[in-house]
Amino acid sequence: MRSLPKRTHRIPTQARAEQREKFTLVSQFLAPIGSILKRYFGESQGFKSRRNLAISYHIREAVAGASPDFTMDYQKVIIAEGELLGPENPSAAPQATAAIKLDWEDNSGQGLAKSDDMLMVVTYNTTRNLFDTREGTKKRSQATYLLELPGTWLGDTVECWIAFVAADGKDNSSSMGEMVLV
Repeated sequence: MRSLPKRTHRIPTQARAEQREKFTLVSQFLAPIGSILKRYFGESQGFKSRRNLAISYHIREAVAGASPDFTMDYQKVIIAEGELLGPENPSAAPQATAAIKLDWEDNSGQGLAKSDDMLMVVTYNTTRNLFDTREGTKKRSQATYLLELPGTWLGDTVECWIAFVAADGKDNSSSMGEMVLV
């Protein structure tokens, strides 16, 4: 059994203060999708949970800027990480309503990809700081999905990530992202 760490009154070094800022930014960004990360971000490694792995990755790779103005680099954000083959040639096109038309090529039969793999979609409204998640929406073989978002999101900038999850839920692909103006 370990005791709780003692509080220190020392002023943190510049590097430690910056690391804390990055940790806070990433933790707050990923908190709303913690359940997605727990299921789909890589494989747990010893004492490191999938959520911890996600936070570690994003602190190292997806934080941009300089202190105190750190921001998330959405192009480097990964929502899911896995061995299953991801979507081939994905595209996201805004529609007249608050919707995004997602298309991909059916690559069933390549690697471990199967026609009944289910689509997972995570969207993040950068204007409103809100996430929207959809799981089990369409099969890989259907190659298209109309993602209807809340009407209040019309005119907002939305980051969109898609991945596939095996029908039995035991495997998933890595996510792919794109920015869309809804």
